[in-house]
Amino acid sequence: MSTLPAPTEKPKNPVNRILPPNPVQALIVIGSFTVLLYLIEIVDAAMSGRLDQFGIQPRTLGGLDGVLWAPLLHHGWAHLFANTLPVLVFGFLAMSNGIGQWVAVTLTIWLFSGLGVWLVGGDGTTIGASGIAFGWLAFLLVRGIFNRALGQILVAVALFLYWGSTLLGVLPGNPGVSWQGHLFGAIAGVLAAWLVSAANRSKAKDVPAPAL
Repeated sequence: MSTLPAPTEKPKNPVNRILPPNPVQALIVIGSFTVLLYLIEIVDAAMSGRLDQFGIQPRTLGGLDGVLWAPLLHHGWAHLFANTLPVLVFGFLAMSNGIGQWVAVTLTIWLFSGLGVWLVGGDGTTIGASGIAFGWLAFLLVRGIFNRALGQILVAVALFLYWGSTLLGVLPGNPGVSWQGHLFGAIAGVLAAWLVSAANRSKAKDVPAPAL
């Protein structure tokens, strides 16, 4: 008499996660990043805003290193306050596939948006974390489509209903706002979502089917 193997529960696809696999760790990471922004602004305020000169200065060789520092700097407390909630919410949700992937996505957005500003930005020095926030938002808005994940699409709809109007920031017209940073950040977010989806699909193909 033969016995049939017990049915195994189909594992959940980690690509379709909505929240980070370790929410506490994700909160610590994005919270620490936000605290760093505030510590830098405290130092900048004590130095009468002299750190702001290290932002992106378009099409100048000396201003190219601002690509690295610009997201960490802000034009005063009002600028930082405006970016705080988007950074916390979008940064946290973007960790749904773990810290490692989040770092890769963030670096893609960070460098792509900064280089875009350096290439086509207007006169003056550009600083602020809004380019990264726009990138994270764009990443969250399209990842569900690339992953074919209903839960992620529903989250994207909720984010769009609440923050969708901010996407108008990718258009020129608001003096003193770097629409170039927003635009290239959003493009980088879409690019990162596509690259992550392609990498996940490739990884899934390499996983052998379970033996019966």
